[in-house]
Amino acid sequence: MGKTFVEKILGAPAGSIVFRKPDIVLSHDNTASIKKTFLKMGGTDVLDPDQLLVVLDHNAPPTTAALANSYKEIREFVGEQKIKKFYDAGAGICHQMMARHARPGMIIVGSDSHTCTAGAFNTLAVGIDRTETAGLWKRGETWFRVPETLKISLQGKLNDRVYAKDLSLWIIGIIGSSGANYNSMEFHGDGCASLSISDRMTLANLASEMGAKNAVFPCDGILQDYLGEKVEGVWADPDAVYADEILIHLDEVFPLVAAPHHVDNIKAVAEVAGTEVHQGLIGTCTNGRIEDLREAAAILDGRKVSPGFQLLIVPASRDIYLQAVEEGLITIFLKAGANVLSASCGPCLGTGQGIPADGFRVISTANRNFLGRMGNKNAEIFLASPATVAYSALFGRIQDPRSTPGSEQFPFAGEQSLTTEIAPEDKRRHNDVWDYSDTDHFNTDQMFAGNLTYNVLSSDPEAILPHLFEGFDPRFSKEVREGDVILAGENFGCGSSREHPAVGLVHAGVKAVIVKSVNRIFFRSSINQGLPLIVHPEAVASYRRGEPLDIDFTGGNIFIGDRVYSFQPLPDKLLEILSVKGLVNWIKRN
Repeated sequence: MGKTFVEKILGAPAGSIVFRKPDIVLSHDNTASIKKTFLKMGGTDVLDPDQLLVVLDHNAPPTTAALANSYKEIREFVGEQKIKKFYDAGAGICHQMMARHARPGMIIVGSDSHTCTAGAFNTLAVGIDRTETAGLWKRGETWFRVPETLKISLQGKLNDRVYAKDLSLWIIGIIGSSGANYNSMEFHGDGCASLSISDRMTLANLASEMGAKNAVFPCDGILQDYLGEKVEGVWADPDAVYADEILIHLDEVFPLVAAPHHVDNIKAVAEVAGTEVHQGLIGTCTNGRIEDLREAAAILDGRKVSPGFQLLIVPASRDIYLQAVEEGLITIFLKAGANVLSASCGPCLGTGQGIPADGFRVISTANRNFLGRMGNKNAEIFLASPATVAYSALFGRIQDPRSTPGSEQFPFAGEQSLTTEIAPEDKRRHNDVWDYSDTDHFNTDQMFAGNLTYNVLSSDPEAILPHLFEGFDPRFSKEVREGDVILAGENFGCGSSREHPAVGLVHAGVKAVIVKSVNRIFFRSSINQGLPLIVHPEAVASYRRGEPLDIDFTGGNIFIGDRVYSFQPLPDKLLEILSVKGLVNWIKRN
């Protein structure tokens, strides 16, 4: 029986757990927090400085004195540890800088959920959390569960004014934001030859928004031309066995948006055309490459953005910025009335420039549109291609880039939100159980707001606790008690790789979280912090509010009322991590 890409690169069949040493370990502004955890583990010198890639990008340039001091601390650490792969503020966004180092056949991990972007270079690239990154600094290796694989076959080529971003949203529309949970995604077919490396990076980047562990493209002529050398890659056998297969005819894809407030709230651009928008963002790790800027500039050239419309342009790196200057694109943007910012994640995350006003609708090329994602929960975010954003900026209304401006437009009448918020009077805690079983896609921004990530350290659980679930259930942080159990629906913990929620839940004394399904990085983070997380859709579906609930971890049983539901206990090494209350303590002891 043939092997998939990930079975080959990890050397084991799907379902196995293996330990491997990654070729590259990425971190960014969270390096300062990782260093503190590293020191708690007893670390002094990084085991392999050449393994590390450190990029300052999430708050670049720093917006507060505290962040500036954090950057200073990281620079000093990089110097002390003789880390050569370091990029200071303004050099670029970490996933773009990875393009300088990723090579076919590598194993890459990073303390950011969009590390999967590097799969465009025929690598196994996966996101992990900060604690696990600190462990890698000390030990050099980490564990991988070999995932099953989703095969996506692409045929033909995209039509004019239809882009890789539209294709990404098309796939999300087919499978949903949890449709590839813990899967590896392989892209096959003759359609791959029509996709540039920039296109492939966009597609691989958004694999995170489908719940995938990674996405990967073959080491073909397109990649070899980009690298400027013939290289041997890793690819699946022709008779490999897949969990599922999807065939996409690229000429059937049309411009799409992800409407507020979730990435799988997919609409045709034509369906929402005419919807008023007040702000636009073109750039970020998803669509900030020179090809994206060229598309936007071609539309904006000689024109002005709509009066009052705020258009932000964020090149993904300084090199791309310089190329855009040389090609005259920056002049086009500035004459059109746009603001061109330094390479940074801040506008996407909501930690820097470009936070929208109350009531604003934003149309963005970024990868997430959770409520509050850009720093204001009173705003709405649509996700779209650079062409759609640029066209919409000219009119202050969403426009189909294929249409003549002013042609058929329809007010947006779709579902505005897939995000649940618990009213203050809605009590969800009964008999030590928090019942969120009716909530799917409970994301990390709701658990702990992104704009707090660098103001409250993940190593400070006391400071995390007052903000825990603040954007979802205002009663939670005040009423959670030691021994409580949390129930939730599908795709729990989707979104960012930030570990603050898991740290806070452990500090609060939560006994366990039981879910219908879980985001892969959040599951790892839970284990690493010593928080038991059990995936059991039947148990969650059967629970009735107020019923007694208990868990026998050793025997693998959940007791609800007079019913018993069994689950498979974790492997011994992961149980050891839970038993000693997290990876930090486990590494200290081992």
